Amino acid sequence: MKRMILTAAAVSLAATVASSETVLKIQSSAQSGAYEYSYLEDEWGKRLSAMTGGEVTVEFFPINAIVDRNETPEAVMAGVLSGDLNSVAYFTGRNPAFAIMGDLIAGYDSPEQVQTFCRHGGGREALQELWDSVLPDAMHVVGCGAVSKEALVSTVEIRGVADLEGVKIRSPSGLAATVFQKAGAAPVSMSISDVFTSLEKGVIDAADASAYINNSTSGFHQVAKYPLYPGIHSMAVRQFVLNKGVWEGMSDDQKLAVETWFYAAYDDLRRQLDLQDKQQVQADQAAGDITVVDWSQEERDKFRVLATEAWEETAAKSPEARKALDAHYDFMKKIGLLKP
Repeated sequence: MKRMILTAAAVSLAATVASSETVLKIQSSAQSGAYEYSYLEDEWGKRLSAMTGGEVTVEFFPINAIVDRNETPEAVMAGVLSGDLNSVAYFTGRNPAFAIMGDLIAGYDSPEQVQTFCRHGGGREALQELWDSVLPDAMHVVGCGAVSKEALVSTVEIRGVADLEGVKIRSPSGLAATVFQKAGAAPVSMSISDVFTSLEKGVIDAADASAYINNSTSGFHQVAKYPLYPGIHSMAVRQFVLNKGVWEGMSDDQKLAVETWFYAAYDDLRRQLDLQDKQQVQADQAAGDITVVDWSQEERDKFRVLATEAWEETAAKSPEARKALDAHYDFMKKIGLLKP
């Protein structure tokens, strides 16, 4: 971990209190040039201050800006960050349950369903219980949710499950990698910042990256001309966690405002990304330089069967992972995705 954590922890918390103002320093899992990061910073950064009468403000940092993406929990504990808006799946190495909570690959049909699971279906509570088991009494989970169904970027044409055989795919370790392996692909773990060069040089053939518009603004389609949209696999869950001391230092009104702000921001971002995705897809199809691949429902169903096997394998790796998957199952039965 970067040395600054060790030194900064001794002198201050990242939630700086000046008079009645609390400044939340939040590191995101999005790159600075991605649409997601820019939209949150430009459109929603100022709104938390407005919602709290200037008592609580937020300062965003892109992925890896302060600490490595995997080290944000320690930075939050130490006070270097007030909290994070990170991808839950980045913490899979701590417990397999983070893979299940972070992205139930091919499990849900839409980001709205994931958002509802987090907010009203027990997802936030399950994530809080998981963090309490890993880092007791350290962080408060304000909320979680997905903002998009990610569009796989690819330099080769992948029309169905059979076409994944032998394809080198950038993928997070854990559940996503297991699903791709079951389909015959060869998962490769790497930072999102290395994806463009790796695609360009042929180190990988495809990448689990982000929403279509994020992939486009990040330049991936310049070298990967066969994106899959709508996506077949990933709806990465972002968490919004705060240092527990920072959270407990807020008034009840401030806590309510922060929670409301998060869900409003992510609901708005989800709708904006969907709109931007569709507009960019239309533009790319009209230009003719990019071939947008849309899997048939039959192929999507085949992929879900493979994914279900991977869910169960991952759930068997720890008691927390089993509980996390059961939380998903309970909600999926309620909304009809699984039979009671």
